[in-house]
Amino acid sequence: IANAGILRDKSFAKMDIPDFELVVNVHLMGTVKPVKAAWEIMRQQNYGRIVVTTSSSGLYGNFGQSNYGAAKLGIIGFMNTLKLEGQKNNIHVNAIAPVAATRMTENLGIPPEIFDKLKPEYVTPGVVYLCSDEAPTGAILTAGAGAFALSRIVETEGVYLGEGGLSVEEIRDNWSKIADPTGQQAYVHGGEQSGKFFRKLAGG
Repeated sequence: IANAGILRDKSFAKMDIPDFELVVNVHLMGTVKPVKAAWEIMRQQNYGRIVVTTSSSGLYGNFGQSNYGAAKLGIIGFMNTLKLEGQKNNIHVNAIAPVAATRMTENLGIPPEIFDKLKPEYVTPGVVYLCSDEAPTGAILTAGAGAFALSRIVETEGVYLGEGGLSVEEIRDNWSKIADPTGQQAYVHGGEQSGKFFRKLAGG
């Protein structure tokens, strides 16, 4: 379980680059390094369960957390590749996106009665499941106050506009088709996106 993290919250306009780098290094590299240390052991034993920690700030954004959000979504990119590389050795890699009252969040001004409902213990069962034999791989489990959900990155089916004479105006005029959620999918690997584009090219 990789859970390193710090906060250095400021709007991007007021943020110094050292604070940006510090947060990215602690969250992202603080995840990469322990996973790297365990990876070869897991490969040799043909079994492993890894849980990394992301955040709604990375998945959806949060004012004043450009550094934190960039690091937390970077962790999802890391997980998405490791879930593929670990398949043949039964290594499952998942992410938890917790909402919990911890030392890192105690100074955010959360009212005590709400703070008490956000105990880390209400997230723990989800983390333990992601460490179990039955765990999925590549899942982003969101959790807080006893509630659990799954977050997914999805891509719309989009539209084929042809290769000749493409223009900015065509993108503008077809935006509703590009953004249409009908048939959108959560891909397992990046090649599925390329496959869709080649399918549209062949059908176009």
